[in-house]
Amino acid sequence: MPSEVKQETLSQTASYGTSHNELNDTLLMEPSDIKMYPTEDTPAREGQPVKRKKGPAPKMLGNEVCSVCGDKASGFHYNVLSCEGCKGFFRRSVIKGAQYSCKNLGRCEMDMYMRRKCQQCRLRKCREAGMLEQCVLSEEQIRLKKMKKQEESTSAVAAPSPVPEMPPLAPEQQEMIEKLVAMQKQCNKRSFLDRPKVTPWPLSQDPLNREVRQQRFAHFTELAIMSVQEIVDFAKQLPGFLELTREDQIALLKTSTIEIMLLETSRRYNPAIESITFLKDFSYNKEDFAKAGLQLEFINPIFEFSKGMNDLHLDEAEYALLIAINIFSADRPNVQDHELVERLQQPYVDALHSYIRIKRPNDHLMFPRMLMKLVSLRTLSSVHSEQVFALRLQDKKLPPLLSEIWDVHE
Repeated sequence: MPSEVKQETLSQTASYGTSHNELNDTLLMEPSDIKMYPTEDTPAREGQPVKRKKGPAPKMLGNEVCSVCGDKASGFHYNVLSCEGCKGFFRRSVIKGAQYSCKNLGRCEMDMYMRRKCQQCRLRKCREAGMLEQCVLSEEQIRLKKMKKQEESTSAVAAPSPVPEMPPLAPEQQEMIEKLVAMQKQCNKRSFLDRPKVTPWPLSQDPLNREVRQQRFAHFTELAIMSVQEIVDFAKQLPGFLELTREDQIALLKTSTIEIMLLETSRRYNPAIESITFLKDFSYNKEDFAKAGLQLEFINPIFEFSKGMNDLHLDEAEYALLIAINIFSADRPNVQDHELVERLQQPYVDALHSYIRIKRPNDHLMFPRMLMKLVSLRTLSSVHSEQVFALRLQDKKLPPLLSEIWDVHE
């Protein structure tokens, strides 16, 4: 695979608010300045639209109509029952980032005739019906999938050939990787020192005790805050990150943070006991996550992803490079300087490709396999958004920093 291969990941649909106060403050803060939990007088914000909770798609009967235009539906596409025409229109619009205009001020009633006349209202109706942008694979994602399938079929029939000796890493790549690993260890050490500040996990097993449930939830959210602070500290040390505008820094962190948290969670997975360990001493299985108020629809994908990552046997350098690549993803919503972000990402992509070729000379699929894990993270990020919405329905308030970075408007 040529070294020019660059991973571009899926766009997401989260609507970002204009207020970046909490995250903006966090970029300027030191770790000791972070408040672990909200106070009683934390103001609530209103106006967040209620999302429809997703469930398994029902079987087709043959007489269903498209939720967008009323034409005959061909199946569930991007989370909505729709026809092939609206499916293709939504996909093209998302990939191209199309901007349309309406001569009728966005008031067109959508049907099979108007769908060809007003693209803006058609796209609006797609979104109102529930189509999700994060379900749309980019052209690069599709190309990577096809490439992976072709390499798998080729490797299955090709005769084994001598593995050529790989050149060593360039000195600047070696230095970059060593710095990344050192930066990660330093950030992790800070969190370990803050461990005594975390609300203790309650010993009581009473499922009906409201105070015990709240204590478990506080315990998990405080661990999440420490993880967010680790990510912010790490990002601020990445060469070039502080060259970006504050708006682009926030845009990158708001969408990458949960994905990096899931990456960090996967590296702490212990398959022997099927648990995840934080700060060396705190280990949690699926039941513990559920006791803290999380849903199985979110817990199970976390553990499945963690098991899949564990099967790859990645080392500290590969994890650090993946995190850096994830942070510098130019296709994040609200990013302005795409060219600069792509330029900052490319050295990490090249370094990961070279590092894998040297460390795993016989595994030609490892590089695309690792990039596809970043695609999986986009799907997990969408599931996380549903989990946050479910917590709101349970009247569980997130700390201000988490509310800001996950766009929760109470």
